[in-house]
Amino acid sequence: MTDVKALEECGKTAVDALEFSRTIVKEGASLLEVTEKIEQFIKDRGFELSFPVNLSINEKAAHYTPGLDDKSVFQKNDIVKVDVGARSGDVLSDCAITIDLSGTNGKIVNAAEKALDEAISLVRAGRKVCEIGSVIEKAVASAGFKPIKNLGGHGIEEEELHAGVFIPNFDNNDDTELEEGSVISIEPFITNGYGYVDETDDVQIYQLVSTAAPRSQEARSILELVAGKYKTYPFAARWIGRELNHLSDFKVRRGITELLSIGTIEPFPVLIERNKGIVAQAEKQLIVEKDSCRIVTKT
Repeated sequence: MTDVKALEECGKTAVDALEFSRTIVKEGASLLEVTEKIEQFIKDRGFELSFPVNLSINEKAAHYTPGLDDKSVFQKNDIVKVDVGARSGDVLSDCAITIDLSGTNGKIVNAAEKALDEAISLVRAGRKVCEIGSVIEKAVASAGFKPIKNLGGHGIEEEELHAGVFIPNFDNNDDTELEEGSVISIEPFITNGYGYVDETDDVQIYQLVSTAAPRSQEARSILELVAGKYKTYPFAARWIGRELNHLSDFKVRRGITELLSIGTIEPFPVLIERNKGIVAQAEKQLIVEKDSCRIVTKT
């Protein structure tokens, strides 16, 4: 049974964090400092993080969060996807916006938001997910862009951010129907590029998936921290560096590599648009109702 009150509290905090991000994602600002300010904003409200704050820029579509040694700053022509989530116990929220620092990419940002709004208007129990995808695809195409076909929305359950149903950004002929009372995220990713993303070698986010025991002391220390504090929720390598500051960055990386090699954790590589087209994203979280839906992350 969905804890609607807790879900809406998490959703409100996540939305407030997005609005806060609009005030600090500026040309010349440090990505690392901005990320940690947004994460601290959520914690200061009394919540944990559903996942590390994502700040994916331009052709990077998802899963970018800075490392401890990240010196990069926002540039004047950046288009920034801010993806955040607040957690209360095992109740999770998830939402995203796109911030256009150039002032010239409003068309693609608006197209993503319009596609999201049109998709939400369709949501009800019994609605086929391919019908939602079809509406997103048509809205995006009418604005002159392409949906990213290997990204999409998802079901959300307690303890699990991506659970159950997948909600495509195009008509994929999936006749799966939405169930009353289920919690979902709809998130159009759109581009002026090819319409697919690929994994890169850049990884800063991981998740615990097994209890396979490592040999080295640094890997054991990391596993103990993750299992105790972050459990099976995604975590950032920089969080480990902050918490285990007696370990050098090299030892943290070596420990993470060992945990990856034995299957204790899995990576979330940064995803990049195949033709390096710019990417915009809009995302809201909903509760499916009999004849409509309740927006959990309402702005």
